[in-house]
Amino acid sequence: MNFLFHIGNYLMMLYRVFGKFTPWTIMRQLILRDIDTLIIGSTGTVIFLSFFVGGVVTIQTALNIENPLIPKTIVGFATRQSIILEFSPTLVSIIMAGKVGSYITSSIATMRVTEQIDALKIMGVNTFNYLIFPKIVAMMIYPILITFSMAFGIYGGYLAAVYGGFGTTSDFITGVTEDFRPYHVIYAYIKTLVFAFILATIPAYHGYFSKGGSLQVGKAATISFIWTSTVIIVVNYFLTQLMLT
Repeated sequence: MNFLFHIGNYLMMLYRVFGKFTPWTIMRQLILRDIDTLIIGSTGTVIFLSFFVGGVVTIQTALNIENPLIPKTIVGFATRQSIILEFSPTLVSIIMAGKVGSYITSSIATMRVTEQIDALKIMGVNTFNYLIFPKIVAMMIYPILITFSMAFGIYGGYLAAVYGGFGTTSDFITGVTEDFRPYHVIYAYIKTLVFAFILATIPAYHGYFSKGGSLQVGKAATISFIWTSTVIIVVNYFLTQLMLT
């Protein structure tokens, strides 16, 4: 029953987010601030992780190919498929649940425990729209971040393959372009947009409805990460079933 209560409360929160809107002059500043914090501030981390994970995927694929009849191009093909279909949209989003999600939860929860949200309510502000809507809008450009992840993941794989002696430039590029289906990229971006909405709203929910003092802020951030990651994994399963089968 507690689980159903939280689902209902979450849906009611989403309804209120799109209720009374904050004036655009204020909202614009909030959106730009959240874009800087949530997206631009995460770019370096995403690029760094994607670059080295792409290299690891390439090395592991190459080391597990022992049959000389298997072409070297399979290394590039496997790297591309792993990065585009799963690592960039899904695993990066789980990482972002720890970085971005924890920030969203802790920042809103801090406003809750310091009674800043109550002060906004007294001034007649729709706190749901004021606090959560800018984060939803900011996260809608999250696919740009995933594009960087895909590009640097494949590039990291290329460098690992060529300079690690696992294949030539021609082999890797041929593998990357072999049997390429644009629909796989569309699938990845659709997943990314869904995950972006989850990353913006579930952490915000746990932050907004947190109770207690400063110790509960950390607890709310931890619970937020667990639930955000869980929902991303479950939704990923259903989206994969729906779009790839």
